[in-house]
Amino acid sequence: MKQKTIAIIGAGIVGVSSAIWLQREGYKVKLIDREGPAAGTSYGNGGVLASCAVVPVNAPGLLKSAPGMLMRADSPLFVRWSYLPKLLPWLISYMRGASKKNTRHVAKALTTILYDSLEQHQALARGTGAEKWLKPSDYVFIYKDRAAFDKDAYGWSLRREMGFEWDELEGDALSQYDPIFQGTRDFGVRLADHGTITDPGKYVTKLAEYMQGQGGELIIAEALDIETQDGNASGVRTGNGLVECDAVVLAAGVWSKNLAEKLGIKVPMESERGYHIELINPSVMPRSPMMLASGKFVITPMEGRIRCAGIVEFGGLDKPESRAPFNLLKRQIHEAIPGLTYDHIEEWMGHRPAPSDSIPLIGEIKTAPGIYAAFGHHHIGLTGGPKTGRIIADLISGRKRNIDLAPYEVSRFTH
Repeated sequence: MKQKTIAIIGAGIVGVSSAIWLQREGYKVKLIDREGPAAGTSYGNGGVLASCAVVPVNAPGLLKSAPGMLMRADSPLFVRWSYLPKLLPWLISYMRGASKKNTRHVAKALTTILYDSLEQHQALARGTGAEKWLKPSDYVFIYKDRAAFDKDAYGWSLRREMGFEWDELEGDALSQYDPIFQGTRDFGVRLADHGTITDPGKYVTKLAEYMQGQGGELIIAEALDIETQDGNASGVRTGNGLVECDAVVLAAGVWSKNLAEKLGIKVPMESERGYHIELINPSVMPRSPMMLASGKFVITPMEGRIRCAGIVEFGGLDKPESRAPFNLLKRQIHEAIPGLTYDHIEEWMGHRPAPSDSIPLIGEIKTAPGIYAAFGHHHIGLTGGPKTGRIIADLISGRKRNIDLAPYEVSRFTH
């Protein structure tokens, strides 16, 4: 029997994970990316395997708080006002989801993808040489005090409903766990059984090298369209010619939207522009990845540096980076850790793929047989990439999984 070939569009963590799991199922894989592995969000993410990141941003209360957030100088939410008319249809749909019923639906869908993220990464990376950058760790949310934590009660109650447990660290208990915030923060929430990637770019690149070493092909080219023959996927049209295949996995993050539209599918998805700064050779290093709750960004210990990543800006794919998010990250990290010194700062901005309902698209596109969606992971791409890749490999192999895939279907946007 002829070995089937699967073309995967996108060489971030989702695409690379899909390629490796498909290889392990016996398929020949061709990984297509216009720049190469980990050239986008998979390079610049926060580096945390955030299994507990199941509470969407558009939780109840966002409609009331969003206008004030946009006016505050210390708010982690930015909008380029010239982009607002184009953003508005997505934004209206997004805000409509800010109800308790919808938030619980999203949390359940995300929990299915995320709850075992550390084990999924360990299974993916085993024997690839990428293991050296994968570390089990705690994940700690840092608050100014208990009163600030209490304001987030809804999100924490939802996490508890989804099965997550944690320890509360107050006063001396937080200082004993990690004195890095002593004098500025008095309350922490420690979640065990999480993980961190100490160099996301190298991690994903090494996984891609492993895929090539196992006979997979890496094609540096821009995917322009997906070809079909007799109603089934037959190839990917790239700037360098046709890549023939028997099935296609669309895992190009926010750039998947345009390719999906060519298949007749309009996905309400926007670029949520994410920012990070890296403090090179810092004078102190946090014990674990930490979420600074007041600034909505993570502080992650990495090899020779601290990465501060987060912030939300809506401004499309084409506009240059803004200075304000970088400046906010710098101000807030110095306020939280007084006396912190480092050699220099490096900056990055990238594009998170944000569907209007905060749930990734995973599964075969019913109107396009042989084409599988694996995109739209918003803030959780690194965390959920390996599980998504395994689901895709199972679907293509015809293996049934004990997972209800209805929440992730592309068809939810075509009704």
